[in-house]
Amino acid sequence: MPDLTLHDDRATGAWVAPLVSTLLTLPACVLVYFIGGFSAMACDSCTAPEADRFDSTFGVAFPVLLGGLGLALFLLAASWALPWERRSTARRVGFALAAPVLVAVVYVVFAVLVDWP
Repeated sequence: MPDLTLHDDRATGAWVAPLVSTLLTLPACVLVYFIGGFSAMACDSCTAPEADRFDSTFGVAFPVLLGGLGLALFLLAASWALPWERRSTARRVGFALAAPVLVAVVYVVFAVLVDWP
């Protein structure tokens, strides 16, 4: 006779890690994006050589910031998109943890790349 028991492989509470990550990552991305965008005005009163140095480094750092924020949002989406099964729990939690951490790391990299006045 065949085994008629149901094998439920769904992970209970699989939504917790992506939800917490969403509550941390989305506001952090918005905040870092605005800080990065407004920091373009940091050298409005600089002399010409300082402004040239700032502009050239900001021109490299801001796309790095945008790419990192996009990658963080991709990790967040991946944590939601993984199958809701037990075998995906470690990857889901890993992606969910990596997203807000990446936002902080990207901001630090941005701040280091810019030659501030």
